[in-house]
Amino acid sequence: MSDSGTAAQLPVLRLKRNEDRRLHAGHLWIFSNEVDTAQTPLPKFKAGELVRVLAHNDRALGLAYVNPKSLIAARMLETWQIPDAAWLARRIRAALTLRDRLYAKPYYRLVYGESDGLPGLIVDRFGASCVVQIGTAGMERLKDAIQAALIEVLHCDGVLFKNDGSTREMEGLASYTEAALGNFDQPAQVIEDGLEFQAPLTTGQKTGWFFDQAANRRALAKYIRPQARVLDVFSYVGAWGVRAAQHGAQVTCIDSSAAALEGAAANAARNGVKLTTRKGDAFDVLEELAKEGAKFDVVIIDPPAFAKRKKDVPKALAAYKRLNQLAMSVVADDGLLVSCSCSYQVSAEELQDAIAKAMRGAAKHLQILEMGGQAPDHPVHPAIPETRYLKAYFCRVNESLK
Repeated sequence: MSDSGTAAQLPVLRLKRNEDRRLHAGHLWIFSNEVDTAQTPLPKFKAGELVRVLAHNDRALGLAYVNPKSLIAARMLETWQIPDAAWLARRIRAALTLRDRLYAKPYYRLVYGESDGLPGLIVDRFGASCVVQIGTAGMERLKDAIQAALIEVLHCDGVLFKNDGSTREMEGLASYTEAALGNFDQPAQVIEDGLEFQAPLTTGQKTGWFFDQAANRRALAKYIRPQARVLDVFSYVGAWGVRAAQHGAQVTCIDSSAAALEGAAANAARNGVKLTTRKGDAFDVLEELAKEGAKFDVVIIDPPAFAKRKKDVPKALAAYKRLNQLAMSVVADDGLLVSCSCSYQVSAEELQDAIAKAMRGAAKHLQILEMGGQAPDHPVHPAIPETRYLKAYFCRVNESLK
């Protein structure tokens, strides 16, 4: 696509020599130490400003939006067109085409940032309503256009901006939740494989629901036997637990939030099943259950991210080891452990190593049966490893072999 006259008027962000190689490989991020700050000093730019990116030899690379306050100084938009509501609508339609192919009902992640060509933008769809998370200053500038594009493409009657993610702090953005269109006083409906849930969008975690685990919850079903004892740790509103109960399991949900546990119990009743709840810190409750001699045929641990930044990884790995060891202590012989991590900074290999160390600490014999990742409404960009973050190990746990 050739440089348009309008784009030619934009300020220039120039890269150092050879710092365009990663972009040519398909990545969309430019880090602050890759910018030629002698010729284009970062402080001269406003957060979210649209720029033309040039290589050191003046080769035009495309448009990006810049943020001098962030380690990721700019994000490429793979276009020469000035982004507006019409441009956003075209990219949202492309994202919708995939989801329409994958899902019979409109409950999914509609836009997954860089993977859908919209860096810094997350949109989860709950029927006729959308929850939007903006993580970058560039997308914050397009907020009104994003709303207009969603209304044009989906004809939605509800748009909630849930702009309270941790990435906003790194971008120098304020946190807020705003119902821009429609009423979000009541929980929203979610339909997953015939199960019906209510998700608290304004007060719940993230966007209110974890669509990314849908494929792993589906995979769980084949491991559930009638009357199996199932422990759902970090249960939130019971997506894992209700699925297990539907297949005849006796389910206990653990969460630190009383409201989440009330939601889990209500979601169980909504689907004609029952579960019990236990409020408390997951680590503490697992220790209590172990002391009580409790055993479960299936234990699911699906914690929040323990590592938000690279410097958090050592502490996170220690937490994953401890959590998995505690979980193994309450898995019945020949039982199943489902061990998850949504920390991008912790690799699959590092999580597997933490599970192995936990196995030794718990004096168990463990076999990994399968490994799951994020559902296909969270597609992975092949040149951006950061878009692959979710890991789920399905493990058979036995007493130590004699």
